[in-house]
Amino acid sequence: MSEPKKLGIFQRLYVGNGAFDIIGKRKRWYAIFGLVLLVCVLSIVLRGFNLGIDFTGGTRVQLPAQSSAGTITVEQAQESFTKALGEDPTAVQTVGTGESATIQIRSETLDADQVAELKAGLNEDLQPTGGVQAISDSAVSASWGGAITTQALIALAVFFVAVMIFLALYFELSMAIAALVAVVHDVVITAGIYSLVGFEVSPATVIGLLTILGFSLYDTVVVFDKVKENTRGLLGLTRRTYGEAANLAVNQTLMRSINTSLIALLPVLGLLAIGVGLLGVGTLKDLALVQLAGMAVGALSSIYIATPVAVDLKMRDARYKAQAARVRARRENLARKAAAGEAGVLAETTADESILVESSDDEALQAELRREKALTAAAGAPSRTAKSADSRRRPTGKKHR
Repeated sequence: MSEPKKLGIFQRLYVGNGAFDIIGKRKRWYAIFGLVLLVCVLSIVLRGFNLGIDFTGGTRVQLPAQSSAGTITVEQAQESFTKALGEDPTAVQTVGTGESATIQIRSETLDADQVAELKAGLNEDLQPTGGVQAISDSAVSASWGGAITTQALIALAVFFVAVMIFLALYFELSMAIAALVAVVHDVVITAGIYSLVGFEVSPATVIGLLTILGFSLYDTVVVFDKVKENTRGLLGLTRRTYGEAANLAVNQTLMRSINTSLIALLPVLGLLAIGVGLLGVGTLKDLALVQLAGMAVGALSSIYIATPVAVDLKMRDARYKAQAARVRARRENLARKAAAGEAGVLAETTADESILVESSDDEALQAELRREKALTAAAGAPSRTAKSADSRRRPTGKKHR
């Protein structure tokens, strides 16, 4: 007998037959993501965040990027600022392209005399189009950024409570807790990436952070819905454990999760390229960066965090522990029969493992498989209610014309 052909990784992804043991190796994922989470938390505590002018307060000065001598560079504007005030600016960047491009300079709060001196120095050194009248300034209060942060934290708390209630009602409490753990994981790691890399935190960053929560939750709900479908009536069956049924659900939705994440990330990458490379708009950059990091982390957490945590919480239930023990007992019984030559054959199904294929004369297993198929079919068929007239009709033995 020839050996069955081994499927490649892309074929196994497409088929989704449970070939990837994600749930069984969940301790490995806990260790990896736990280490990443620890690094992010330490960075947040020790390094903190690079808060923008909207959170710290300061002065913003803007001038045209075009002059009689050509285009004004960021380095020239920074040198002129330092020459005029004797200190370095907080940030200098080019915004826009072509004739509409401008130079934005952000610094600590400046008084009226410092602003006037800075404008005169910039006009003398850089000679922007329009002269000193084209150089504008604005003061930004730190209280505005603080208000944005407060409102964002309130929205985050309300979101968490709403998610817990919805998932507990639609699925069950263990899945609600697991989804919340995954969402918190996404928020902390995304914030940690900003702290580690030193990205500037702006109001656009806060808004982007809130938007990624919905994406992470959506991906998790899709996987949980498949888990719910695969585990319906599981306590009365002994074909697979809850963890194995959940692992099958993750495999069945794995290709969908990858495709959804890639398609969602493509416009974000485009937004980042346009915002930074073409337009030079800082708001687009901040929004795209947080979405890029958050979506990538959210896709991973729905696979490697949410479902494994849900399985661990579910297996604390004594009923599912007993069902897992019955599954092991049935498999051990079949293994003994196979070893004795009474029933069962071994067939290699994957590259690194083989599973027991039960014999066709095992009536108990066949009955269980028929029951499992019936439960699956019943779950996807709409219920039908008999009409009241039909329910009152009684057979009379007469033929109706």
